[in-house]
Amino acid sequence: MLRWALAFFVVAIIAAVFGFGGIAAAAAGMAKILFVIFLILFLATLLGGLMRRA
Repeated sequence: MLRWALAFFVVAIIAAVFGFGGIAAAAAGMAKILFVIFLILFLATLLGGLMRRA
């Protein structure tokens, strides 16, 4: 999931450099959403692992 977020971030940067504002904004939005989902899943997995050990 983090790999997809980074890919969308790179697409957003490239689109912004070439002047495609709409595509850049959409790709940046998708990167933000995927990164937040990644963080939530990472924290859930981390807490699940800590609870299992206890």
